[in-house]
Formats: sequence, structure tokens, C-alpha cells
Amino acid sequence: MFKPKKEASEPSVQKSPKGSVDKDVALAEVENEKRLSFIKAWEESEKTKAENKAQKKLSEVSSWENTKKAAIEAKLKKIEEQLEKKKADYGETIKNKIAEIHKQAEEKKAMVEARRREEILKADEMSAKYRATNQAPKQVGCFGC
Repeated sequence: MFKPKKEASEPSVQKSPKGSVDKDVALAEVENEKRLSFIKAWEESEKTKAENKAQKKLSEVSSWENTKKAAIEAKLKKIEEQLEKKKADYGETIKNKIAEIHKQAEEKKAMVEARRREEILKADEMSAKYRATNQAPKQVGCFGC
């Protein structure tokens, strides 16, 4: 009976150095897995940082673009408003000039009409005078030419 015990103890003695090697291998594997896990975590952290940094930069670029666009659009709107104001002012100036020309034309027409009436009145008076004096005019339009 002792023999089986010795056999049992012999394998345990043999397992002991083998177990130590297995334990060292297992510890090395655990350390390797731990190191790889740490590297993977670091890699993911760096990638996340890079993504966040890129997103922040993209956001800044978009914000810059929107700000610049808004400024240019505001400038365009201001210029358009100035042009509309100038157009309205110029239109009013032109209308005033047209009204002034119309007024001058009406005045000239009135002067022509007044002169026509004066000449007709003068002709009526002269014809009445010639009739009253029984004299003929010395010159009759182009009849005497």
C-alpha cells in the first residue's frame, strides 16, 4: 500500500516542477494578455481622441464657414438695400425731371396759345379799324409778294 502512495507522491513531485512551469507560462500568458489589453485600450483611446479632435476641427470649420457665409450674405443684403434705395431715389429724380419738363411744356404751350389769342385779337382789332376807316391793309400776308 505504500507503493501506491509513493507513486501518487512521485507524480505530485513531478507535477510540482511541471506545475511551476505551467504556472509561469500561465502568468506569462496573463501578463501578455494584460499588456495586449492595455495596448488595445490605449489604441482605442488614441483613436477616440483623434476622432474627437477631428470632429471638433470639422465643427470649427463648419462654424467658420457659416459665420463667413452669414457675413457675406449680410453684406450682399446691405448692398441690395442700398441699390434699391438708389434706384428709388433715382426714379424719384427722373419723375421730378419729367414733371418739370411737362410743366415747362405746359408753360410754353400756354405762351403759344396766349400769343395766338393776342395775334387773333390784334387781327380782329385791325380788321375792325380797316372796316371803320374803309382802308385796305397795306400788306396782306403773302398776297402782295
